[in-house]
Amino acid sequence: MNIDGQAWRTIGLEEGGRSVWVIDQTQLPHRFTTRSISSADEAAEAIATMVVRGAPLIGVTGAYGLMLALQVDPSDASLAAAFDQLNATRPTAVNLRWALERVRAKVAPLPLEQRAEAAQAEAGAIADEDVAMCEAIGDHGLAIFQELAAARPAERQLEPFNVLTHCNAGWLATVDWGTALAPIYKAHRAGLNIHVWVDETRPRNQGASLTAYELGREGVPHTVIVDNAGGHLMQLGQVDAVIVGTDRTTRTGDVCNKIGTYLKALAAHDNGVPFYVALPASTIDWSIADGVAGIPIEARSALEVTHLQGRAPDGAITTVQLTPDGSPGFNPAFDVTPARLVTALITERGVAPATEEGLKALYAEPLAAQ
Repeated sequence: MNIDGQAWRTIGLEEGGRSVWVIDQTQLPHRFTTRSISSADEAAEAIATMVVRGAPLIGVTGAYGLMLALQVDPSDASLAAAFDQLNATRPTAVNLRWALERVRAKVAPLPLEQRAEAAQAEAGAIADEDVAMCEAIGDHGLAIFQELAAARPAERQLEPFNVLTHCNAGWLATVDWGTALAPIYKAHRAGLNIHVWVDETRPRNQGASLTAYELGREGVPHTVIVDNAGGHLMQLGQVDAVIVGTDRTTRTGDVCNKIGTYLKALAAHDNGVPFYVALPASTIDWSIADGVAGIPIEARSALEVTHLQGRAPDGAITTVQLTPDGSPGFNPAFDVTPARLVTALITERGVAPATEEGLKALYAEPLAAQ
């Protein structure tokens, strides 16, 4: 995607293949910088501290992390230790384990001297496939947006098509294009008069910091709103559709996304606003049926609730305390939206109802192969 006219991915091999560069998302939106990752330890740290974030990008970073570990020590013990270290960094997003297992399965049968090179090839393949899947999600979502926009009453045809998002599910959360934002980018490039309501997404403000940054660089009209404004806008008829990503989707269509997504789904349901979830196949956890009971919810530091990072008037990036001394914070990073509140799932293979039957109809081929 575009940053000041230059095309970027979020991750890539550095020259020689002995390290990986990533966009440092902790510095956005005020500073655009990249960071070099040269070991599995550094890859794990980048995932844990959200230098990289977003379920698909976490998976690709983990895959490259295994590559880096095998470059130093290709033994079975090294592979197992790096796998466990990387897998423990973010428990909710299933893409991480999926990518790690895919690389492990590729290299485990090989002689030690071939493992690092094979891991590099597999990590690169996962990255390229992620780009293709996200672009396909964009194409399928574009068709939905065009249909919804055309179905509006004649007196609203000249108004912008208003989409509400929560968290960041754009190209910064993937390798390129994004999941929930891919249809928005496709719509904007196709000439649809689209406008995006961007939830700030407390406590880390991925919407205000990252989604707004992306949309601005692409020239997509958008407005940042506080998290609790979404329902109000829906009541006023100012939201035509809601679209979000997901870090883990059960086989029955429950979706786990950034905290606050469930409340948006409830508001959308109450106001008759379609609620879509965009996801690649790597985000589906076929082993879980009940999202509330089965998906582990990451609890992050309370400091993310009690403190806030931003740019001071002098340009310095600083952290300030929001709460009184002694007031504790609680910070569940995700919540689960039941399938009954999801209008449809938008995948790289097409659009499906949020049901087990709907997902299996799209993914019958890999299911049969398992």
